[in-house]
Amino acid sequence: MTERGPIRVLVIDDSAFSRRTITRMLESSPLVEVIDSARDGEEALRKTFELQPDLVTLDLEMPRMDGFTYLRLVMSKRPTPIMVISGRSDDQDVFKALDLGAVDFISKPSPRATPELESIQQELIRKVHALRELRIDKVRERIDAAPSMAREPVSDPRAQAPAAVVIGSSTGGPAALMQIFGAFVEPPPFAFLVSQHMPEGFTQGFADRLDRLTPMRAREACEGDEPEPGLVLVSPGGSHLVVEARRGRPVVRIEPGGREDKYVPSVDRLFQSAAKCWGPDLLAVVLTGMGDDGRRGVRAVEASGGQIVAESEETAVIFGMPLQAIRTGVVDAVLPLPEIGPAIQSGLPSTRARSDRQGERG
Repeated sequence: MTERGPIRVLVIDDSAFSRRTITRMLESSPLVEVIDSARDGEEALRKTFELQPDLVTLDLEMPRMDGFTYLRLVMSKRPTPIMVISGRSDDQDVFKALDLGAVDFISKPSPRATPELESIQQELIRKVHALRELRIDKVRERIDAAPSMAREPVSDPRAQAPAAVVIGSSTGGPAALMQIFGAFVEPPPFAFLVSQHMPEGFTQGFADRLDRLTPMRAREACEGDEPEPGLVLVSPGGSHLVVEARRGRPVVRIEPGGREDKYVPSVDRLFQSAAKCWGPDLLAVVLTGMGDDGRRGVRAVEASGGQIVAESEETAVIFGMPLQAIRTGVVDAVLPLPEIGPAIQSGLPSTRARSDRQGERG
């Protein structure tokens, strides 16, 4: 991604209306330049190699070469940030595209070319601007990653095992979560709650993938769910996942997102509510993503005696969220992605980082 000058974008869509609309939305930003467009996969591949764009927007359904073949070829020959713009009806196709190296996606309001497409303009511009921070080499490494890369957990007599683990992530998060949960040989005896920035209509499919492709039991969270050991509850897209104590037991509450909310689902809200329920028995994990969601949440976790892990710059696709968490000074461990799963299983030393932080503040 170029650090100076406009973000150079190639728009790929088989609909002329969609190409024009997406181009118009992108060029409403002075920081973006649409350098060309393509109507089919073969034309898209040729222009990607010739023009070397900073970013590609991709419709998966194309003539002559589908989006999956295009993704495989581009990511193997010239890795490029690719953002899928997809209809909500093909969520499994979106997750397949993310597995192949797409860095993010935006849900079309309708799978057909309609004027409603313009409703995604604000989200599109925000995500394109944020991708200046993206490191495509980390995307390539994550495609090649396998659960076998994870290190075996090492027992530590000072380790503090959590009762619950809360995880927050955004861009690059689905692949990171698949790698963490896929590396477990069997479900660890902790409850898991996940706040992944994802639009409504896709979180159910993502939870199903976690359930099907990893050793974990996973589902989209519902009002009244009780977190259980070995179960992953994923926050529904467009809503916030929070927990509250009822009769001495943590219970899930689903809150609708509001217009004033910057991030939906909110990592901060999940972390803050979980800190009240589990206190020192909570482990919070901040993974790759743009922005600062989770910054206030990790402070709440630390204040309640819980522990915090942030993904390191070494592996994060976008280091924004982990960096903001680290800058609070309350993070216990900064770990590359392959070490996070073992850290969850074995626990973190309960005294090391606490005493270090107190020394820093003194």
